[in-house]
Amino acid sequence: MSRTGALSAGPEAGSAEARASRSERGRLAIAAAPLLAALTALFIVFLTGFDQRSAMPPDVAARFYGFFLDRYPLFVFALVYGLTRILAVMLAPGSASLVRRVVGGGIGLALFLAVSLHPTFGGLVLRAGFATGSGAFLNGTPMVIAYAMGAGAAAGLFGLAMGLGARLAGRPGPARSGSRWRGAGRALLGWGAGFLALWFAAAVIGLARDAGFGPWPRRPLDARDLVVAALVLTLAALPHGLLVAARLQRPQRTTRATPQAARVGVA
Repeated sequence: MSRTGALSAGPEAGSAEARASRSERGRLAIAAAPLLAALTALFIVFLTGFDQRSAMPPDVAARFYGFFLDRYPLFVFALVYGLTRILAVMLAPGSASLVRRVVGGGIGLALFLAVSLHPTFGGLVLRAGFATGSGAFLNGTPMVIAYAMGAGAAAGLFGLAMGLGARLAGRPGPARSGSRWRGAGRALLGWGAGFLALWFAAAVIGLARDAGFGPWPRRPLDARDLVVAALVLTLAALPHGLLVAARLQRPQRTTRATPQAARVGVA
């Protein structure tokens, strides 16, 4: 190679490395954003001393406070996690058009909130989990298995709403390669891994009271509650966050993109 060629190749190689580094940081930021948002919301609740004695419109308070918030208080921060996951897809670089991001993402957010908050806090997600687990226990199923069944039902609905919201917001599927059956197998494997990660998260979050989390929202969070909640949320979200990060490193299906763009695109 001539000296001129070597000199021209140097800046190009450096530019490619810089782009790869920025892409890697972007993938990590997208994967970590939901957990960071949930922990930020937790810290804000601690700093402001927010509890059920705080001023709220009566209609909002009546729909928000109740059995499911008392029993599963950390689901509040799971909602922040899911909403941020959809928003991260809307804002991430990718091939989806602005119209799809805004319209599809708005529909996805509304669907996620409806499943999680209608008719009152917990929505269909916690009701499905509680009905499944309690029904199984009343029919003679051991407590551990009944609890796992309830966590699985809640995780299934939560993941379905969050995943559909992300797809509507513009998250592409995996790049097509190989036979149709091989692609379907990879898709099923991805769905199964996502469900298992959220199943684990639901089971961990449901044990917050047993882990020592205090009676919030009946009283403000104290420092011990803050630490316990932060540890529980981090443990619960870690498998799903790692799974999202791993998926973002794989080639994604795009509509109009070069092979290099497909490699560095994020979802």
